[in-house]
Amino acid sequence: MFLYEENRCSMTYMYEYPEYLKIKLPKKTARRYPAYELYLYGEGNYAEENKNLLLTGIPVLFLPGNAGSYKQVRSLGSIALRKAEDVDFKYHFNFFSVNFNEELVALYGGSLQRQTKFVHECIKVILKLYRDQEFAPSSVTIVGHSMGGLVARALLTLKNFKPELINLLITQATPHIAPVMPLDRYLTDFYTAVNNHWILNAQDLRNLTTLSVAGGFRDYQVRSGLAFLPRLSQHDSALSVVSSAVPRAWASTDHLSIVWCKELILATIRAFFDLIDENTRQITEDPKKRMSVLNHHFVRHPAKMFEENPEAFTNLTGAFMWITVKGSKWTYSVYNDSDGKYFAFPLASHRKSYSHVYCENSMLDTSSWIFGCMNTNSSMCLEAADLSWRAELLPTTKVVMLKLLDYPSLSHIVIQVPPAAGNKYTLGCEFFKEDSRTVQLPVTHLFSFGLSSSKILLNSTGLLYNVQLQHFNQIYQAFKISIDSHCQSLKERKPSVYRLHIPWSYEDSITVAKVPSLAEISAKLHIAQPHNDSSLAELIIYSSPDCQYEVILKTSLLQVLGQIVRFHADAFPVYIVSNILLTYGGQLSTLRSTGQCSDFSLELVRAAKPYKVEPLISIVVFLQGFNWFREIWESLSLPEVDAAVLSSQDAWFPLVSLILFLFGTGIAYWSGVFFSTSLRLFSSLWLTLIRPTEFEKDKLITPRRLCGMISLALVSWTTCGAFAVLIIYLQYLFKVVKLHVTVKAEQNMHNRDSGHSKETSQNSSTHTVKAQSSVDSIPEATQSPSNSKTLAEAVNSLKMHITILNLFTWIVLLNLPSLIYWLKNLRYNVRLDPDPCRSTAVILVCILEILMNSSSSEVKSSKLLKIAAKVPLPLSVAMLAFGRMHLYRVPHFVTFSLLLHVLCCFV
Repeated sequence: MFLYEENRCSMTYMYEYPEYLKIKLPKKTARRYPAYELYLYGEGNYAEENKNLLLTGIPVLFLPGNAGSYKQVRSLGSIALRKAEDVDFKYHFNFFSVNFNEELVALYGGSLQRQTKFVHECIKVILKLYRDQEFAPSSVTIVGHSMGGLVARALLTLKNFKPELINLLITQATPHIAPVMPLDRYLTDFYTAVNNHWILNAQDLRNLTTLSVAGGFRDYQVRSGLAFLPRLSQHDSALSVVSSAVPRAWASTDHLSIVWCKELILATIRAFFDLIDENTRQITEDPKKRMSVLNHHFVRHPAKMFEENPEAFTNLTGAFMWITVKGSKWTYSVYNDSDGKYFAFPLASHRKSYSHVYCENSMLDTSSWIFGCMNTNSSMCLEAADLSWRAELLPTTKVVMLKLLDYPSLSHIVIQVPPAAGNKYTLGCEFFKEDSRTVQLPVTHLFSFGLSSSKILLNSTGLLYNVQLQHFNQIYQAFKISIDSHCQSLKERKPSVYRLHIPWSYEDSITVAKVPSLAEISAKLHIAQPHNDSSLAELIIYSSPDCQYEVILKTSLLQVLGQIVRFHADAFPVYIVSNILLTYGGQLSTLRSTGQCSDFSLELVRAAKPYKVEPLISIVVFLQGFNWFREIWESLSLPEVDAAVLSSQDAWFPLVSLILFLFGTGIAYWSGVFFSTSLRLFSSLWLTLIRPTEFEKDKLITPRRLCGMISLALVSWTTCGAFAVLIIYLQYLFKVVKLHVTVKAEQNMHNRDSGHSKETSQNSSTHTVKAQSSVDSIPEATQSPSNSKTLAEAVNSLKMHITILNLFTWIVLLNLPSLIYWLKNLRYNVRLDPDPCRSTAVILVCILEILMNSSSSEVKSSKLLKIAAKVPLPLSVAMLAFGRMHLYRVPHFVTFSLLLHVLCCFV
C-alpha cells in the first residue's frame, strides 16, 4: 500500500465460447434456497456432450466469494479442458460452480450459514450425477475464492456433514483468521465457530488436504496475513503460501485477478492432474501424496515432472565424455555442442576446506542434470543418486545447494551436459564455506525516518551470497533495499536474481535484474516472526562472478504508514466516530458552561485529544497480563480488550493507536467540512427555488410524529432495520437542511436591516456623532432582542444537529451492507432474517424522531446535561477498547449517548 506494484499476471483466455449448464436441484432444495443455483461449466463440443449429464470426469466445485460471480470458474475450467485435450481425455475434470446471487457475505454474515448448507446440498447432487459410472467419485474437490473458501471450511461444522465428501480444498485470497470488516456479530460468530472447530478437531481433519493461496501486497482487500490458516491447525495436511512465492508464478495478485492469473491457474491445474490416482481415476485418497504434489507445485519446484516415488539411483549411460574438475569454481557455456559430457567433481579434496557446494543451470528443462556417485575411486561411475530432486526452480535458472556433511557417502558430484542442438545455456558450480558467503546487515530503526541507512559492499567472486537482515521481524517494519551492481567487463552476463526469503512463512518475493543495474526491493512482512522462532530473514543474491554489489537499506516511512493502513484500516470507523463523539461531548459541555454551542471544527481540535482515551486502554491491556486482574475482569463478564487480542496476534505496537487516532481526527475534521459545505450548497439551492419559512417552535412529540415513529418501528421489525434507519436519516437530513435554510434567510434579513439602519442614521442630522458611534457599536443581536435571541438559539441548535447528523451518517454507513443484501433479495423475502440491526434500529428511530424536533434551549436547562456532557468520554474509551475488532458495537455506544440527549429534552 502507498507503493504501486505492477500486475505481472497473464490473462487466461477461452478458445471456445464458455457455456454454463444449470443443474436441476431437488424441489425441496430449490424451494429452501430460491436465490442460489448450481452450474456446470463447458466449452464447444465438450459443453454439448455434457448436456445429457452423463459425466465421467473428476468433480471440482468452485465457490465464488464476496459479490463474486459463478462465471469466475471459467479460467480453471478452460485451462483444465486444454490440459485434458493434451492427454487425449484419459483424465478430465468437470467444473461446477455455485451462484450465490453475488451476495456481500464479507460485510453481512447473516447468509453465511445458509450458503454453507446449500453447498452441502450441491455436493450431494453432484455425486449423484456420477452414481452409475464405472469410476464414480466418492468426494468432491473444492476451490473457494475469498469468502467461498471460508464457506467450504464451514462445511465441516455442519452436524450432518460427512468429512469424507471433500478430500482437497484450495482457497484463493480467503480471509481465514478474521473478517476484513466485522460489521455484524453473525460474521464474527461464524468465524469463531469455524476456526474453533478446525483447531479443536485438527486430528480429525488430517484426511482433508487444504491449500490457502494469498494474493500478496497487490491485494488491498484481503491482506495476506488473514489468508494464512490458523497456526494451531497447520498440521501435516494444511499449507499456506503467498502467490509471490509460488514457483513459475512469482507474482503478487489483486483480489480479483487471483481467479484468472494464468500462472497461478496453471500451477493449480498441473497439481490437479498430478493428484489423479491411475487406479480410481479420481483425486488420490493418500494425504501424503496430496501434500507432496502441492509442495511440488506451490512451494519448491525442482524443475522436474512430479513423481510419487522417484528412483533413488539412475544409470549414467551413453557415449558421453567424462571430464574431471578439481578446482573449487567451475563455469561452462554450452552452444551447439554435438557431444554429451559428464563433469565429475571429486569431493574428497574439498570436504576439509569447504562446507557446501552450489550449482546452477540456465537450461530450464525437466531432465535430470546433477548426480552423486557413491564411494568410487575411479573418475567415472555407472550408477549414481539423482540429486536433481534437491534443485529449486528460479525465474532464470535452476539451482541446487548441498551441505557436504549431509552426504558422507558421496565421492563425486557429476554434472550432465547433454548434446545441445541450437540451445545456448550456462552451468556453474562452486565449493565454499558457509561463513564466507553469509553477511549480516542490521536493519535501520523505525524512527530513523529514512535519514540513515545500512549498507554493505559485496565484491562477488562467486555465484551466491546470503545477506541476513537482523531484527527484521515485525509487521510495522518496512524498508527500501537498493542493490547497485557493477561489473569489471562489459560482456553479456546472466541476470541476477534477488530473493527476499522469510523462513517462518511462505511469503518470499523474487526480483530479476540485469547486470549492471540499480534494482529496488520493497521489504515488508505479511506475518510477524513467531516468538519461538529464532531464524533470520534473508536477502539471497544469485550473483554474477566478477561483479560488485552494493546493498543499501533504508526505512521507508511511507511504506510503514502503508503497513499500518493495511493491517488496521478496518478500525478507521471506530477512531472517526470516537473523535466525533468526543467533539459532541465537548459541544454539550460548552453549551452547559456558556450557553452557546461551539462550532464542530473548533471543538474537534479542542476536545478530541488522544491522551484522554489511550492511557486508560494501555493500562487495562498491561494489567490483563496479570492473572488476578484477568480473573476479576472475567468475573465481571467483560469482553477482552481488542488491543490485547491484536497484541497476541503480533499485529499491534504502542504507537499504532496514536497514529490511527490522528488519522481519525483528520477524517472527522474533513467530514465536518464536507457536511458544512454540502449544507450551504443545499440551502442555497433551496433558497433559489422555495421561499423559506419562519422559525417555529415544534413540540417534541405529536400524534402525527408518534404514528410515524410507530410506522418506522414496524418497518424495521417486519422488513429491514437498516432500511428504517436510512428513512429516519433522510428525514433528519431534510430537517437539518430546512433549519439551515431558515437560519441563513434570517441572517440575510438581519444583515439587510442592519445595513438600512446604518444608511438612515448617516443621512440624519438630528443624531450627534457620539450617538452615531454608540449605534454603530451595538451588535446586531441587540438591535432586535427577541429575534436575535431566537436566531442565536437556532444557530446553536443547527450546530448540534450537524454533529448528531455526522455521527448518524457513520451508523448508516456501517449498516449499509445489510440494506444492500436485503434489496438484492427482496424478490425472495420481504423480511431480512437474520437482521443485525433490527433492535438497534427501533431504538434509533424513536430517538431521532424526537431529536430532529429538539432545540438547544431545551437541552440547556436540563438537569441531566452535566451527565450527558461527560458520558461521551468514557463511551469513546469503551468504543476504542471493544470496537476495533467488532465494528457492530459502535452504533450501540452512539445510541446510548443520543438516548441521554433525548432524556435531557424532558428532564
